[in-house]
Amino acid sequence: MNLKEIHKSMDKLNNLLELFYQKYQEQDKENIFLELVKNKKKYTWDDVYTNINKLSEEISKNIERGDRCLIISENRPEWMIIDLSIMLSEGITVPAYTTYVERDYEYIIDDCTPSLVFVSNNAQYEKIKNIIPKKKFIKKIIFLDEINNQSNETNLNINDIFKKKDFKFKNFFNLKIKRNDIACIIYTSGTQGNPKGVMLSHGGILSNCDGACNLIKKFTSKRPKFLTWLPLSHSYEHTVQFVQIALGAKVFYAENIDKLIKNMVDCSPELMTAVPRFYQNLYQKINMTFSNYKGLKKFLVNQTVKLGRKKLDKRTFSLSDNLINFICEKLVRKKIKKQFGGNLKAFISGGGALDKEVGSFLNAIGLPTLQGYGLTETSPVVSCNSIDEIKVETVGRPFKENLVKIANDGEILVKGENVMLGYWKNERETNKVLKNGWLSTGDVGEFDGEFLKITDRKKDIIITPGGDNISPIKIENDLNKSDLIEQSLVFGDNKPYLVSLLVLSKEYKETIKEKIQEEIDKINKNLSKIEKIKRFIIIKDQFTIENNMMTPTLKLKRYKIINTYKQELEKLF
Repeated sequence: MNLKEIHKSMDKLNNLLELFYQKYQEQDKENIFLELVKNKKKYTWDDVYTNINKLSEEISKNIERGDRCLIISENRPEWMIIDLSIMLSEGITVPAYTTYVERDYEYIIDDCTPSLVFVSNNAQYEKIKNIIPKKKFIKKIIFLDEINNQSNETNLNINDIFKKKDFKFKNFFNLKIKRNDIACIIYTSGTQGNPKGVMLSHGGILSNCDGACNLIKKFTSKRPKFLTWLPLSHSYEHTVQFVQIALGAKVFYAENIDKLIKNMVDCSPELMTAVPRFYQNLYQKINMTFSNYKGLKKFLVNQTVKLGRKKLDKRTFSLSDNLINFICEKLVRKKIKKQFGGNLKAFISGGGALDKEVGSFLNAIGLPTLQGYGLTETSPVVSCNSIDEIKVETVGRPFKENLVKIANDGEILVKGENVMLGYWKNERETNKVLKNGWLSTGDVGEFDGEFLKITDRKKDIIITPGGDNISPIKIENDLNKSDLIEQSLVFGDNKPYLVSLLVLSKEYKETIKEKIQEEIDKINKNLSKIEKIKRFIIIKDQFTIENNMMTPTLKLKRYKIINTYKQELEKLF
């Protein structure tokens, strides 16, 4: 079978393995495909292809078609190899967040009953070692690193499998896997209770890749560099893997969020996907630096922001605007880009609402930031802004591969191949959100011409005694833009007024309450009467993944926070 015969467009492919094999055939096999920034561990395209075959041979000895295989690992090159090997063995990948604690793992293991478990290191193994002996359906554990005190001889190390010389290559174009077969079960982050297992199909992810590639190809090089740091257990980054394959990209795996900017300088990526919290922090840091400038420097950064926003709004430049903007481009934007590796073509924001002020600021200073929208249940992207037409207050046009409409109550409904097959073993919850092929997203929105705009989250809306609907996220975004405030939560459902929990920025931990009140008064001036924060309390502990107050993609677990601080909040009324 020659290359011309097997080359198919994405909508003609049967599964994600065909996509990988097609792209593998097009590459220089010795090109580096995957690289871990931490220790410069590298895999060529040929290494990846060979190791997928070796690992699949081992997996096939332990699973039947449709069996689940759990992955508990930080982002690293082996993650993609494991994912594709499970699929090649006709199994179903189940990724789990490494931030989970023992009870979370037990819940997911009981729910999906995996035959195989992949575990990265000692820290992760410690969390599950007491669970595994109780679960007779687990046949084997495959470790990615050396594990201390692991006595079960039937368990394996992935590096021993990769060293095997005796193995057979499988035919990727002769598989029984169809587009509507389950590729993975990705558990929701559980902002409203126990996580649900979202069944995503091969066709759903391929459809999403198609839309993403059409968007990205417009502004990237032939072999774009990606920096990956969002957990691969999240549907957003999980699908990005296959976009990287489709683009023949070079993929760098970042060390951690604290070293992200340093890693960007090290590997000069063209593209990086991140959640709104990352951009919010970036906005605060850059703004703080700008506020310390004086004289000509101050003038230039102000002009950079002002003219950048003018260009974003497609307003006409005067002759002097063009001249000043040219100077800003050379002296300000070029320097800012250099701090992010100098090669950045775009940040892509997803996994939550990006504040308009943050989005327009980053675009204005030369860091193109494209806001998209999606959810785990849509594989995950529904829409995204395009580099040649950015409307920061929107989440862009819907991908042509799916249909989007607004219900009578304002809820966004989505239909298409990218929509999930349902929730694993949970028909009741599936039927609640899937009706006649239309997925109820739980988000409220509207169309601005062809552009989709998210206005609220149905479950997060605060309803006043007078029946008014208030978006707490909108107010929290205003609060979080303050230099003094690191995090906030707005509360007041069915209460006479709104109150807030505040976590102060490290630099302002000792700030007196009167100073905070002045800041709240300033923010209140731009809010309507019913949106104003009447009272607040300052709390010491940050909302983090570790204390279970945030999801792994840095969204607030509202119900959890409100329950924890219920007494303090009630005292404010």
